[in-house]
Amino acid sequence: MVADEQPVVSVWTRPQRRREQPALNRAQIVAEALGLLDTDGVEALSMRKLGARLDAGATSLYRHVANKEELLELVVDEVYGQIEVPDVRDGDWRTAVTGCAESVRAVLLRHAWIASVLGQVGLAYLGPNVMRLNERMLALFEAAGFGLAEADRALGTVMAYVIGMGTTEAAWLTTLARSGHTEQDWVDRLRPAALEATRPYPRLHALATADEDNATTARGDGFRYGLDRVLDGLAARLG
Repeated sequence: MVADEQPVVSVWTRPQRRREQPALNRAQIVAEALGLLDTDGVEALSMRKLGARLDAGATSLYRHVANKEELLELVVDEVYGQIEVPDVRDGDWRTAVTGCAESVRAVLLRHAWIASVLGQVGLAYLGPNVMRLNERMLALFEAAGFGLAEADRALGTVMAYVIGMGTTEAAWLTTLARSGHTEQDWVDRLRPAALEATRPYPRLHALATADEDNATTARGDGFRYGLDRVLDGLAARLG
């Protein structure tokens, strides 16, 4: 006899409870949680602390979300709702996809804490904002000439690059914030050690001694270089 399968636990698979709580709603909880995460990071998020910020007990929060994991699913979906997807103009799908990719990156860097939770937020891809984002981006790739199935793969490829780069940058910026230094100051302070460490390696040393742009500018240029190469490959698929 096969045991009954356990349901997948997620805020997106659990029916929402219908209880009167006029002083507090899910949107308020998510907004306050997002503010807490942006200022204090993931480690600071707890139902007790969030309840205190909302002037409500943790029990009141549990009327709307079952646990901290569900709360994170909701907040991540809220963050994805900030991503902009431009329309394709005059058939220029690359400009539209680039604009969307830049918006994804900007949102990830604005909410740097997200780098540590993206792979741990359950069924975040079932959230309505994620759904709307994916639907609109699929339309961009269809406008380029991809069939729906390949548009889905193209979307996955671009997002894998953007999220991978964005979360790496977000983790770096989080480290910087904890250090109390600006990005350029940190790079300048590390430069002597980098020069010494790369001395036995001619290629790395040549890169370390080359004149460089501002650290923040160079990071942005690196992101756009990789994105352009990904889009070059997709354009080649279109022939």
